[in-house]
Amino acid sequence: MSMTKADARSTARSAQRIMDTRPVLIGVFALTLFVAMLRLYEHLFAWSAGLDSFSTEFQLYWMSLLQFAILASFLGAIGIVGFLWRTRDRDLASLAASAETRRLIFLVQWLVVFSLALFWGLSFFSEQTAVWHMTAVRDTDFTPSNIITFYMSYPLFAIIGLGAFFYAKTRLPTFAKGYSLAFVVLVVGVFMTIPNVGFNEWGHTFWAMDEGFAGPLHWGFVFFGWMSLAVFGVVLLILRRLHELLGADALERLYRR
Repeated sequence: MSMTKADARSTARSAQRIMDTRPVLIGVFALTLFVAMLRLYEHLFAWSAGLDSFSTEFQLYWMSLLQFAILASFLGAIGIVGFLWRTRDRDLASLAASAETRRLIFLVQWLVVFSLALFWGLSFFSEQTAVWHMTAVRDTDFTPSNIITFYMSYPLFAIIGLGAFFYAKTRLPTFAKGYSLAFVVLVVGVFMTIPNVGFNEWGHTFWAMDEGFAGPLHWGFVFFGWMSLAVFGVVLLILRRLHELLGADALERLYRR
């Protein structure tokens, strides 16, 4: 069966297309939906069942959620790392330029979702937690706001960041050779906000009851949170490699079309 000129042009355009926006749109939608569900859950059960940690309602709605969150975080991290490693590209030396370009752009999209998860965790939910503790008197470290923030939103962005790191490590020659300092600082830095939770809660329990947002016990969150700026170093590495793959006149050729 012969191919018409229109079919040929369509095939050529499809071959030249290196960017698929569906992954980032799906990722942003799924993350936003998940955050909305968390916020709705808080709205429904935080004040009605989250003020007395000895009540049966607290055990039902909040301690069970905490146990689920911890288990899901471990399984999620192991699952995504295991999948990416098992399906890794074992012949990166022969990777075509077009395929590498698509993977680089996919990594950028992954980092966009990661950055949005950082916003929800380190900004939105963290500031909400400070407001909660300055409003309500707590009788446990596992308050509703703490469970949502520290044991759900923090592990979420840590897992997404870990996945981005292993995706780059197993599928892109630029990151497969050794370790990118920027990527390591980005992933390990923001992950360290999770161990800092333990220090924070220990301090508030035993010697620093003040819940002021800028208190010394919270400085660790700021220190490790600012390491998220290492994402710009990762993006610079990606842009440099794209420049090598596409050539200096890539944008000029693009605008000529």
